[in-house]
Amino acid sequence: MLRPWKTMLQINLEDDVAVYQQIADGIIAEIKKGRLKPGTALPGSRILAADIGVNRKTVVLAYEALTAAGWLESAHKKGTFVAAELPEVKQRTATATVNFEFHAHDGFFAAAPAAKRKLITFNDGLPDVRLAPLDELARSYRRIFQQKARWRMMGYGHVQGEERLRIAIADMLAHKRGMNIQPGQLCITRGSQMALYLTARTIIRTGDTVVMECPGYFPAWQTFRDAGADMLPLGVDEKGLKVDELESLCRRRRIKAVYVTPHHQFPTAVTMKMDRRLQLLALSNKYGFAVIEDDYDHEYHFESKSLLPLASHEHAANVIYISSLSKLVAPAVRVGYVAGPPAFIEALSKLRAIIDRQGDTIMEQAIAELMEDGAIARHARRAAAVYRERHALMNQYLQQYLAGKADWRIPEGGLAYWVTFLRKINTEKIARQLLDKGVAVIPTEPFAFDGKPLHALRLGFASLTPRELKEGLRIIGSVIPS
Repeated sequence: MLRPWKTMLQINLEDDVAVYQQIADGIIAEIKKGRLKPGTALPGSRILAADIGVNRKTVVLAYEALTAAGWLESAHKKGTFVAAELPEVKQRTATATVNFEFHAHDGFFAAAPAAKRKLITFNDGLPDVRLAPLDELARSYRRIFQQKARWRMMGYGHVQGEERLRIAIADMLAHKRGMNIQPGQLCITRGSQMALYLTARTIIRTGDTVVMECPGYFPAWQTFRDAGADMLPLGVDEKGLKVDELESLCRRRRIKAVYVTPHHQFPTAVTMKMDRRLQLLALSNKYGFAVIEDDYDHEYHFESKSLLPLASHEHAANVIYISSLSKLVAPAVRVGYVAGPPAFIEALSKLRAIIDRQGDTIMEQAIAELMEDGAIARHARRAAAVYRERHALMNQYLQQYLAGKADWRIPEGGLAYWVTFLRKINTEKIARQLLDKGVAVIPTEPFAFDGKPLHALRLGFASLTPRELKEGLRIIGSVIPS
């Protein structure tokens, strides 16, 4: 049995109650508590007798009494089991009631619930895991384990992550994103969401004000709010965050941080223009607030030359940069990172050590190897070519099925379109209707922090084949009113 019986059945040989009756009473008590459920197999009489230190005949007598009373039942050559239908059900001991206080956190938005049939899922902009370099990753993982010195990796590593991976990421950021980052200015995390959580908990004190794009990324809003921040939504237009309005806010109150997704704004996918980027950095330096730049899918930009991150600018003294390798490899590969000033990264790493001593050392080594030999870069080029094709097909099928029902801009990059409907719609209601037809979408009401309805959907296209894209948009078009 999984549970040691000597700890379940406390037998007192000096008690006036017969030992067999103590055993029977103990088993009944465990059944009433719910720890022994109907159908549970009990140990054989010899095993139980040896476990609790009594004569086997005493256990047999207890089993016979419980069987006669309806608590147990026996099956020929199979053993003794807790009865399927128990007596005295109404007399079972009530379970204790939880009476301590705790935080009831809201859940992050998620894709549609699991369904028995296959769904066409328009997620929030995830890559196609069918394109992931899984064979290369598996081979690299095996090579790491086959090293003669593999035992050295079985202990605790550096709290900021494997140095080999931090060196590879710093090199990638320098060559691909124009960032002058040293490995010591990086902390590896289990995905970008953990990076965001650590950042919020490191810089926010209760009552601090954080400004965030609206509409925006709901998990970020919740993360900062739960850290104690007072949240202020700030509008977004076709050029990105409305930085002029931010300056007005700075004159009225002290801003601790501004969270932005400038490369491909979430959820609208617009790219923040250069003049606003420079203005944002200037305001940060003038008023002393942190800019938290979430660059969640930098690699996939299609329409024009990709702008470099805010963190690459020479005046980006206050920028904390968050990104991830999950879009490059696969969402299940939880490797994100934070880059920032050395003192900030040191403080963040100490917090990380409290909640998670280190990441997956072997996976970090394997990813570093793939980055060093160019496998990640080659995969990124192959995937970008596929996503570029689907990016164009998305616009084509939108024209075919939603023209006259919705407006959209062709995003310069990213893995999703922002589609605004011409008529007012409740996206939660639309999501339920679509699910009945085999299409899953994410309701966008949670993205509107100012309470204004969006009447829009964020439709990720990268993880869908051309056939799935066409059929999914056809079905969406069929339920959207003209």
